[in-house]
Amino acid sequence: MPTDGPVDLESPDDIAVADKLKNGREQILSELHKLIIGQQEVIEQALLTLFVGGNSIIVGVPGLAKTLLIQTMERVLDLKFARIQFTPDLMPSDITGTDIIQEDAETGGRKMVFAPGPVFTNVLLADEINRTPPKTQSALLEAMQEHRVTVQGRL
Repeated sequence: MPTDGPVDLESPDDIAVADKLKNGREQILSELHKLIIGQQEVIEQALLTLFVGGNSIIVGVPGLAKTLLIQTMERVLDLKFARIQFTPDLMPSDITGTDIIQEDAETGGRKMVFAPGPVFTNVLLADEINRTPPKTQSALLEAMQEHRVTVQGRL
């Protein structure tokens, strides 16, 4: 939206919001550092990714607190968390969800109801993605990139 003059980015309201965000970030970092020693850059990048709604791939040898970092962030920020252990036999519906048949108490008949998979969460820990078939990887990548899933041909 164009303006006729310069925009004041230092109004008292803007400064108060910026201070509140800065203090919140510092409190989050303080809580994370109670459990995770070092890894400052990884923590900063993981938080930034979370704040902007992106995705991170954290790679490292066992014992570097990768899982602990994600679980701690989820706990500190009170987010919904899920973990998927990718295996060669994992199917796309195992991560996106599927339709299931349920009894309809009102009519006595049956109806199809969608049961969401683990990708329907705030924080998803996807472990060993390289072990799963390309079709399942594609389902994960669709959820990550497009923030939606296709289940049985439906969005």
